[in-house]
Amino acid sequence: MRGYFVTFEGCEGSGKSTQLKLLAQKLDEAGADYIMTREPGGSPIAERIREIILDGKNTAMCDECEALLYAAARVQHIKEKIQPALESGKLVICDRYIHSSLAYQGIARGLGEEYIQSINSYAVKNCRPDLTIFLDIPPERAFDRKHGADEDDRMEQLGLAFHTKVYNGYLALAAKDPVICPVDCSGTKFETSGKIWKLLVEKGIVRG
Repeated sequence: MRGYFVTFEGCEGSGKSTQLKLLAQKLDEAGADYIMTREPGGSPIAERIREIILDGKNTAMCDECEALLYAAARVQHIKEKIQPALESGKLVICDRYIHSSLAYQGIARGLGEEYIQSINSYAVKNCRPDLTIFLDIPPERAFDRKHGADEDDRMEQLGLAFHTKVYNGYLALAAKDPVICPVDCSGTKFETSGKIWKLLVEKGIVRG
């Protein structure tokens, strides 16, 4: 039986890393058969592409190149890691996926959702998430939590106005795509973790 595919989305500093660690602890306690992975990256070739995308020195990279690099890394990641795990019945938890491309490059960069869908056609047709958890916190609060942007991360250095567009993009996507479930993470990390676990139980992805 095919496993479930769950993706995590959110603005920079939304707490994805923390929530993924807390979720891993709960999955271990429950004896779940799962893998944790990330985008861009998740496989050796995709990780090399990640280095290019996020390198703070690559300021001349055009928006279309950025979007295509994300798409290329995604296809490699799907074929090398995600699909084999799903086909073996594992639960796959991924830090970012196609909704990141739609929010960041499609909406905030202005390339358009149709363009992003087209260059990610393999992912759209062959590997759609069963559930996308959107950690809902505005970017100004998220950056306050992490004490500012990472100077070595090209995406984090794009400024508050850009990341506000990303956040509004996620909200717009969630309003029309039922696979995206926003989770209010204004409380403590443990309160947010509890909400995420409850959601996974309600969706039948894990046992309560």
